[in-house]
Amino acid sequence: MYTITSSQFIKDSETISSNDDAFKFGFFSPANTTNRYVGIWYLEDSNIIWVANREKPLQDLSGMVTISDDNTNLLVLNGQKNVIWSSNVSNFASNSNVTAHLQNNGNLILQDATGKTIWESFEHPTHAFVANMIISTNKKTGQKVKLTSWRTPSDPAIGNFSNGLERLNAPEFFIWNNTKPYWRSGPWNGQKFIGLRSDLVYASSYLNGFNVAREDNGSLVESTYTLINSSYFATMVVTYEGKMVYSLWINRYQVSNGVAQESECDVYGFCGLNGSCNFKKFPICTCLKGFEPKNADEWNKQNWTSGCVRSASALRCELGGEKDGFMKLEMTKVPDFVQQSYLSVDACRNQCLNDCNCTAYGFDDVINCLTWSGNLIDIVRFSSGGIDLYIRVPNSELGEYA
Repeated sequence: MYTITSSQFIKDSETISSNDDAFKFGFFSPANTTNRYVGIWYLEDSNIIWVANREKPLQDLSGMVTISDDNTNLLVLNGQKNVIWSSNVSNFASNSNVTAHLQNNGNLILQDATGKTIWESFEHPTHAFVANMIISTNKKTGQKVKLTSWRTPSDPAIGNFSNGLERLNAPEFFIWNNTKPYWRSGPWNGQKFIGLRSDLVYASSYLNGFNVAREDNGSLVESTYTLINSSYFATMVVTYEGKMVYSLWINRYQVSNGVAQESECDVYGFCGLNGSCNFKKFPICTCLKGFEPKNADEWNKQNWTSGCVRSASALRCELGGEKDGFMKLEMTKVPDFVQQSYLSVDACRNQCLNDCNCTAYGFDDVINCLTWSGNLIDIVRFSSGGIDLYIRVPNSELGEYA
C-alpha cells in the first residue's frame, strides 16, 4: 500500500511504503516496551527517523491511521476512536480529499486534490536529521526547527537533549541539555564546521551540498544537506544521552556510523573559563598560557569547573605600556562567542592587538578574521583539524611569537 485516503486507512501491522520500498510508515514498538507508536523508518523499524505520537503511545494493537472526517488532517486513533495524534493542519478548506504519501526521501506528505502539499513530516522533525530536511533558527520570531532526543531508548517522548543552530553571525550547530549548552560544532565557514575533528569532516564527505544559508539580513539561518546520489542514505540522530550519531548506507547496506563526541572534552566548557581540553594528555585540562587555576585545590583534584584566571603578569595593554603578544595554539576548536569580520590576517592581528578587550584571534581562509573578547570558553585541542588560535599574553609570557 502506498497511500492513505479518506476511504483507505492502515491498522496496526499494516504500513504504507515509499515508491522504492526503502521507507515505511506504520506502527512499531521500541526495544523493551509493548507501547505502540506510529513512525517512519528506513529499511527496518530499528532505523526510525520520525515519530508521530511520541508523547502519547498506544497501549495495544487496536490503533489506526486515517484521514479526518473533514478531509483535512492525518490522524492516529486508538481502539476507542479517540485522536492520539493529528497533523493539525489549520486554515484549510474541508472536504479537500487529502491523501498521505511517503516520498522516496522518507518525507511523509499530505496533499490536497490539486496535488498541493499542505503538511509534511520534514517540517516537524523529531530526533533525526536526514537529507532534504531543513533545520532553522529565526532570530526575529524566535522560532527554531530543531531535533529533540528520545527520553530513553524505549521511550520516544521528548528527552533532555535538542540540536539546532545558534550564534547566527557565524552559525554553529549546538546540542543543548535542556537549556544548557552541551556540545557545539564550531562556526560554519561555508564549507565545513571548523570546530569538528578532521575525521568527522572526512566522514561527512558523503554529504554532497551540506549547506548553511543566512537569509533576511542574517536573521534567518537554515541548514540542509543532499546526498551524492540516490543509492546513498544518511542520518544524523541526537540520542537520549546527548550524542550526535551519524550513519551512512550505500545501496541499502550500512557502511559506516560514528559519534561526533569522543571524550569529555566534547562536553561544552568542560575545562571551565580560559581552560583548554586535550583528551590525549593527562591531565586533560590545562590553563591557557598566562592563566592559572581560579581554585588550585579543586583543580588539583581534577575538578575543572571553576576554570582559570589571569596570572599575576598583567597585560601591557592595560598598563598603557609595551604591547602584548600572542601565543599560538595549533589545531584548535575555537572558543564560543566569536566575532567574525572580513579582514586580512595581518589586519585581524592588529585589530586584536590594539583592542584591550580582545583576548584572542584566529584566521580562516574562507570567513577570515575571528576575534574574541573577555573570557574564553570551550577550547579543545585536536591532533588534526580545527584552526590555529592566538591567545593574547604579556610579552613576558611569550615563548613563541605570532
